Amino acid sequence: MEKAGEHQRQVEDCVAFLRDSFPFSPELVIQLGTGLGHFANKIKSELTLPYSEIPHFPQSTVDSHSGNLILGHLGEKKVAVLQGRFHFYEGYSTKEVAFPIRVLSLLGAKTLLLTNAAGGLNPLFQAGSIMVFRDHLNFLGENPLRGPNVESWGPRFPDFSTPYHPGLIKIALDSASHCKIKNVISGVYVCIPGPSLETPAETRWLRDCGADAVGMSSVPEIIVAKHAGMDVLGLSVVSNVNDPDNFQPIILEDIIATAEAMEPKLERLLLEIAARIPS
Repeated sequence: MEKAGEHQRQVEDCVAFLRDSFPFSPELVIQLGTGLGHFANKIKSELTLPYSEIPHFPQSTVDSHSGNLILGHLGEKKVAVLQGRFHFYEGYSTKEVAFPIRVLSLLGAKTLLLTNAAGGLNPLFQAGSIMVFRDHLNFLGENPLRGPNVESWGPRFPDFSTPYHPGLIKIALDSASHCKIKNVISGVYVCIPGPSLETPAETRWLRDCGADAVGMSSVPEIIVAKHAGMDVLGLSVVSNVNDPDNFQPIILEDIIATAEAMEPKLERLLLEIAARIPS
C-alpha cells in the first residue's frame, strides 16, 4: 500500500519551490512530446528550469525529451511549457509521470494543451496527420489516482464523460482550417505501456477496441489534469499507420523524423489554438 502523505508532501514541496521561483502563475500548460521540443523557442521566456533542479521532479531518460520547465508568454497568454515528458516504460509510476501536471494545477494553471507522437491505427489516417483527441483508452494497467485521495486536489471519483473539452476540440479544428493545415482529424487515442512496439495481432485488437492512434504517453497526465479541474486538449502527430495485414517494421528514428518534419505545421496550429483559448 502506498505510504499515505508522502506523495502529497513531495507535491507541496515542489509547489512551494516553484511559487518562490515563478514571476507569475501560468494559466496554460503546454506539454511537448517526442520530436516536438523546438516549439519552446516560440515562448518569450522569463524562466527556464531544468527538471534536475526542481525538487522531486522525475528525470527524462529519453534522448528526444530535453527536460526543461519554461515559464513565459505566448502572445498574451501566461504559459508553462514542459519540454519533454516521462513515461511509464522508463520505470516511473503513473503518479510520478503526472507529477508536473499536479504541481502546475496547484499553481493556478487551468488548461492543459498536450502533444505527442503516435502510431496510426485507423486505416483512413495518413502518416503526417494531426489527430485531435476526442476520447482515450487507458491500457497501462495503472491509474495515477490510485491510492489515498487528497480531497482539496479533486474528487475521489472524477467524472470522465467528457475527458476532452468540446470547446477546445472545436478551437483546434477551427484553427487548423484557419491555418489551412490539411489532414487534421479527431479520434480516440490508446495508451499502452511499452517500450516494445505493437505486434500485428495487438494492432488488430487495438483497432477492434475502437482506437484510432496508439502511443505510450499522455493519459496519466490527462487523468490528473481532469481530476484537478483543468480543461484538456490533446494532439497527436501520426508518425505512421500500422496495417496488421501488411505489417512493416516500426523504427523509432522514423517516428522521431516524421514528428520533426511535422513540427512547423504543429507550431502554427499551437500558436493559433493558444491565441483562441479564452483567458
